[in-house]
Amino acid sequence: MTTATTATAAAPRTPAGPVPGPAPAPARSRSVPAWVWALPPVAVLALAFLYPLALVVQQSVTPDEGGVSLDPYADVFASEVFRSALTTTVWLAVGSTVGCLVLGFVLALVIAFVPFPGGKAVARFVDVFLSFPSFLITLALLFVYGSVGMANGLWTDVTGAAEGPFHFLTTPWGVLLAEITYFTPFVMRPLLAAFSQLDTSQLEVASSLGAGPVRIIRQVILPEALPALAAGGSLVLVMCLNEFGIVLFTGAKGVTTLPMLVYSKAILESDYPAACVVAVVNIAISVGLYSLYRVVSRRAGA
Repeated sequence: MTTATTATAAAPRTPAGPVPGPAPAPARSRSVPAWVWALPPVAVLALAFLYPLALVVQQSVTPDEGGVSLDPYADVFASEVFRSALTTTVWLAVGSTVGCLVLGFVLALVIAFVPFPGGKAVARFVDVFLSFPSFLITLALLFVYGSVGMANGLWTDVTGAAEGPFHFLTTPWGVLLAEITYFTPFVMRPLLAAFSQLDTSQLEVASSLGAGPVRIIRQVILPEALPALAAGGSLVLVMCLNEFGIVLFTGAKGVTTLPMLVYSKAILESDYPAACVVAVVNIAISVGLYSLYRVVSRRAGA
């Protein structure tokens, strides 16, 4: 009797309800593949940018209806006008970038670390300034330093001279000044963002240890600002390389850059193959510099 009772107690109990069967397989997802969603933006990009670019490249290698030829490239590269325009474009872009880096760094230092009334308003104005068109800044400089601008008008009124001494806006130095004035905020913006993340306790410790302002800037602030300087400088270099409005509105007739040469060949001379060759060269340089800018920005976290 005891043995039967023990065997009955050791036997597993079966649930009273029905035994659940295997879980049903989840229904297959019928979502649209990801590459389908990429088709509309790719199609718009192809029609708006890639197709015109392909036409420019095609025109640069097919000067005649007959076939493909690299003669336009040989003619353009052998031209003294092209070499001069390329040299002018490069030195203006590099000079403007260096000027923007120096001026932008100094102004960002003042805004970020020197307390003064209206500092936050000035920092916000830097963001607004980025939306201004380049020709607006050039026109403002013309009103001040142009041949009939305020500075020359004041000079003639005071001295009685026939004309004023300020005529540099129609020279390469005027273009350089206009580009530095317009593009400096593009350097200041990433610098202000970098300075806002800087631990001020480092500055206080360095100051308490007897470090002067110059040493603090050189050893504490500048190392933290280098990535932002590199990102902003790369962006300014790319934009200066392709700047057209500033050169046009300053009226600097002796200053011919690659964009101005494209305009001259296509509109004034109707030499479309040569204009396309210059455009292809300009695009190649710009894409190379933009790739550099993206690498620098990614490393800087911009």
